[in-house]
Amino acid sequence: MSRDHQYFLYIMTNRSGTLYVGLTNNLIRRVHQHKNKLVKGFTEKYNIDTLVYYEAFTDITSAIAREKTIKGWLRRKKIELIETANPKWIDLSNDWYK
Repeated sequence: MSRDHQYFLYIMTNRSGTLYVGLTNNLIRRVHQHKNKLVKGFTEKYNIDTLVYYEAFTDITSAIAREKTIKGWLRRKKIELIETANPKWIDLSNDWYK
């Protein structure tokens, strides 16, 4: 019996456009943690609270490789990725917690 795993590469931002790239196995929980400042450090300090992009993976190795790739990109390329999928920078988690 095998258990299916899912991993998420995600990008979050704040009002001033600061970008944060992360990886998690539970996107809903992790975004909730960021929005409620339960994650100490960068995302708390800069009020990173808006999910603007994510990708799902079943293989952790692929997810980690993708995270490393995107983290290595210049800001402009990250913005292009976001705007390809989410041109209005809508918070993709808007209705998750109602």
